[in-house]
Amino acid sequence: MKKRWGSLRVDRFRCPGPGEFQCASTGLVFVMAQEAELLYRTVPWGESLLQSAGKQAAGPLFNVESSDEAAVVQLHLPHSETEDALLQDGLLSVGHVTDEGLSVLEPLEVTATHVVVKVPHLSLFGLVWDRIKRVLLPQIKGKVLLFLRPPVREEQILDVLLLQNNVLKEEVAVQQGSAVLIKTSSRCELVIDHSYSVRCEPEGFLIQPEREKFESMFGPDYDPTFEVFLTTRTERVDLKVQDQDGNEVWKRHVSLEGPRREISQRNVPAEDRVPAEDRVPAESRVPAEDRVPADQRLGGSVRTQLINRVSPAVLNQLLDKLLEREVITFPEMTSARVKPQFEKAGELVDTVRRKGAAASRVLIDALREIDHTNRVGPVQGL
Repeated sequence: MKKRWGSLRVDRFRCPGPGEFQCASTGLVFVMAQEAELLYRTVPWGESLLQSAGKQAAGPLFNVESSDEAAVVQLHLPHSETEDALLQDGLLSVGHVTDEGLSVLEPLEVTATHVVVKVPHLSLFGLVWDRIKRVLLPQIKGKVLLFLRPPVREEQILDVLLLQNNVLKEEVAVQQGSAVLIKTSSRCELVIDHSYSVRCEPEGFLIQPEREKFESMFGPDYDPTFEVFLTTRTERVDLKVQDQDGNEVWKRHVSLEGPRREISQRNVPAEDRVPAEDRVPAESRVPAEDRVPADQRLGGSVRTQLINRVSPAVLNQLLDKLLEREVITFPEMTSARVKPQFEKAGELVDTVRRKGAAASRVLIDALREIDHTNRVGPVQGL
């Protein structure tokens, strides 16, 4: 499960027992000693902490929490190093950020894709470079991401972003607003602090800037490196990225027809997808019982029915959905999970009711969604 926490991503995963578990979105690998539930999200690096330690961010900074802290024994963090860089001892280490500041953990192992570190206790973890050694070996594995913006009159902008390979693609995409990510192979090699340019065929389109220096960055903002100003009649282009010596580091043939269709579908209002004769008048859309504040509807007999009738499996699904929608916190969820069944349901309802009508409405809607697939049966009053 993944969700947003402000502008930053949040993932949650339940590890069923001992073993290694890899997150498909972040590339993180957790080595577990026992069953536990993990919650992890990216947070911004503190530049002052890095500078005081003579380090530079080499990957996203992850805040890792667990329902059982002792369950996580190792963490594998994805890196973006080339084969030559991996031969350099001391280039990579892991920054461990706590309330006391930044400490540096030496790797147990550096593989072709990950840095392996022992977990002393859970907090914030992220890859860091030795600044001096990074200067000596500035080449890294990178990627080129393309985003097509919605058209404005006859013009449409194609954004080109040069990034390190271990930057999270979904975190970049969510910052591009209504622009659509164009699916294409993105891998390349880039040199930190070297300048790059973009060339486009057919020629004649404005590209700005003409040249830009590639810098290592891991949020919180991901702005376009280049903008290519196309016309809405352009069906496909050939793009290439060149280094400061004119060498080609990435080239792709890019079709714009699919992304344009996706943009146009996104811009169709939901009500326009339903024939006019099938639309329900606005005043008839709200059932009479929904005019009672949601937190009031969760009291009395409704609370009793939920305690007596909702199964453990459904309760766990409710907890998942309420955490995903930020109605409850991770500690509230883990506290409820360990309670006996009747206490779990009662505590969940009471916790949500205390948060007000909006939170209670989310619980009611979540229960209806789950009821549709699990046949909980109607709860009178909801």
